[in-house]
Amino acid sequence: MHDHNEELVIQKLSTKLKSEKVVLISDAGSPLISDPGFKLIRHCIKNEVMVTSIPGPTSIIPALQLSGVSINKFYFAGFFPKTNGKINDFVDKINKNEVTSVFFVSPHKITRCLEILSFEFQDRLISISKELTKFNEKTIRGKGSDFKKFASINKNTKGEFVVVVEGVSSILKEEVNIKDYSKEVEKLLLKFSLTDVVQIVHKLTGINKNRVYKWVLNFKKSKN
Repeated sequence: MHDHNEELVIQKLSTKLKSEKVVLISDAGSPLISDPGFKLIRHCIKNEVMVTSIPGPTSIIPALQLSGVSINKFYFAGFFPKTNGKINDFVDKINKNEVTSVFFVSPHKITRCLEILSFEFQDRLISISKELTKFNEKTIRGKGSDFKKFASINKNTKGEFVVVVEGVSSILKEEVNIKDYSKEVEKLLLKFSLTDVVQIVHKLTGINKNRVYKWVLNFKKSKN
C-alpha cells in the first residue's frame, strides 16, 4: 500500500476488515508517521471497525532522546520538502517554533538541508541522526553554524536522516532585546555597511545573525 493505491486497497479490504484480523506493517518506521495508512485508519473509524496500535519502531523518539535538546514538548514536521517555495515555508515555521522540532530528510536533500541549517539556525542546538539501531548508527550534534563541515554525512547512506532543532523560546531567554541597541545601531550605520553592522551587533550581543540582519535592514529602511 502506498499513497497512490491506498483507496484501492481499502476497497479490496472493506469486507475483510469487518470479519478478519488485518495487520498494517511498515517496511521501516511506523505506519502513518510519514508512511501510508491514514486513509485506512480513518475508513475503519468511520465504519466502526475496531483498531488498535502495537508500539513499533519509529526513529522519531530515539532521535529526540539522543539529541541533547529539550524534548518536554516537540513538533513533528514530517519530511523536508522538495521545492524551494515549500522549503521556505517549512523553514520559516520551524524558525518561529517555540518548541523543539523534529523532521525527516531524504539522502538526496540532506546537503541542501545542511546549508539551510548552517545559515538559518546558526545559534540553535541541532542533532542529526542516521541509521538508528543499526550497525552504522550515528548522531552528530552542535549549533547550526557547525553543520557546514558535516556535508559528507550523506555519503553511502540508505534511509532518511532525522533532524532535531531546538525551539526558539530557549534561545530568546538568553538573548538581549535587539531594540535596546537602536541608538548604537543608528550611529554604526553612519560609519559602516549593513553587513559590517550586522557582524558587529552579532558579536557584541550574541543575538542570532539572521535576526540581527532582518532587524537592522528594517531599521535602516525606517530611517530613510
